[in-house]
Amino acid sequence: MNNFSNKSTKDIEPKKRDKRKINKKFYYKELARLQIELVKLQDWIKEKNLKVVVIFEGRDAAGKGGVIKRITQSLNPRICKVVALGTPTDREKTQWYFQRYVPHLPAAGEMVLFDRSWYNRAGVERVMNFCTEEEYHEFMRTCPDFERMLIRSGIILIKYWFSVSDEEQERRFQSRIDDPTKLWKLSPMDLKSREKWLDYSKAKDEMFKYTDTKQSPWYVVPADNKRRARLNCISHLLSQIPYEEIKQKKIILPPRKKEEGYIRPPFTDQTFVPEIY
Repeated sequence: MNNFSNKSTKDIEPKKRDKRKINKKFYYKELARLQIELVKLQDWIKEKNLKVVVIFEGRDAAGKGGVIKRITQSLNPRICKVVALGTPTDREKTQWYFQRYVPHLPAAGEMVLFDRSWYNRAGVERVMNFCTEEEYHEFMRTCPDFERMLIRSGIILIKYWFSVSDEEQERRFQSRIDDPTKLWKLSPMDLKSREKWLDYSKAKDEMFKYTDTKQSPWYVVPADNKRRARLNCISHLLSQIPYEEIKQKKIILPPRKKEEGYIRPPFTDQTFVPEIY
């Protein structure tokens, strides 16, 4: 069985966060070890027909995307799927709120990572007035029931909230402005969120009040230090699903058949990419 601790990062007080940088060499070595464990977990999920849902929520630039990339980096995309839904269509706006998320739930042997989820209603929709008061309160009443229903159906549901300080979010936003490869990450909604920092704090606290339940708790990931947050989150994820290493059959490559009378067309008939480098 895996030996990861079940201690929740939820117990860490913000004032006690370790702000020291993690040694780069140690970080990559530990990340590689954890990614091997993730492959073992993936094999276990497939073998035992488990259904796993992991939700990643938090403020903009809190590091959700970064940890999702590290989790999926070595995994089979047919087993571990990432769902990041865009703005709902006019038709979807008329549906039962959870309806657009249901088709993305896992079948047996799958793990689905939600890069933001149905909690949009408790966060951005609430703060930006994209939903009515009635819709918001209905969500708060029904969300715990919806999640209990998922759990009763056999889904393993794990929820992470990435907590980032005002100062660190500001620093990350500035770095995106100065980096042409990251500028696309700054949407008008992200910029608007800077003005409504307090409103988002209130929305998050209210969301936890209703949805941080015994059956489906929130696990808070202190995320001011990206490397530390990634290692802590992956380690915790591994601790939430007891798994064993599945013995794989040794792979032996078959010999290639010899060419018998087949003449390949000349390379000059093909169009090659210019070798600039």
